[in-house]
Amino acid sequence: MDTTSYIFSILYTFSSALLYPVVITLIMLAVYSLMLIGEFASEFAKRQRDVPNLELCCNSTRQYIKNRDFRKAAGSLKFLRQNYIVMCFARDAAKHIQMESISSLEWLAQDYEIKMSKRLEQTRIVATISPMVGLMGTLIPLGPALIGLSQGDIEQLANNLMIAFATTVIGLFAGSIGYVLTQVRKRWYWQDMTDIDYILDILEERD
Repeated sequence: MDTTSYIFSILYTFSSALLYPVVITLIMLAVYSLMLIGEFASEFAKRQRDVPNLELCCNSTRQYIKNRDFRKAAGSLKFLRQNYIVMCFARDAAKHIQMESISSLEWLAQDYEIKMSKRLEQTRIVATISPMVGLMGTLIPLGPALIGLSQGDIEQLANNLMIAFATTVIGLFAGSIGYVLTQVRKRWYWQDMTDIDYILDILEERD
């Protein structure tokens, strides 16, 4: 065996060895994407945006801060009834206000922005790598399928083509779910971040 044939043999062996890890990864991605749908539905059920309530709570909290009554200001902010992430921010902000640490609210808002980005990364990664892994699962069996075709082994050809098509479908399925959830969540978090910025703008107007 010459050097070129030896190198090609190593490449073929290496790519063939990746088939089972690729298939297992695809199954895990498909299951995880279904779990993300359940998490998405739960998050959707908790979303409730009440603009009048947002304005009322922010204005009353700002008034208490102007009067240096930080305990009542924190209590007023806890009455906020908005989307889940905004309410979590309001509860954490109330703790900082009660400790008279208004300047740390900007840092808290940036921390929540990072948390939103982290949640988006989950679905974004699924949307990105699922088609890639699916493509790997499509190409790897084509080698044995062509060998089976050249040897007249129709059964080997059919089995490998079945694996190739199945991995393509699963990869596109998981990737589509990840893409849709990413786009919808991006819009949600954009709105939530807008509300958080509004809270900051109102509370920082103390003069």
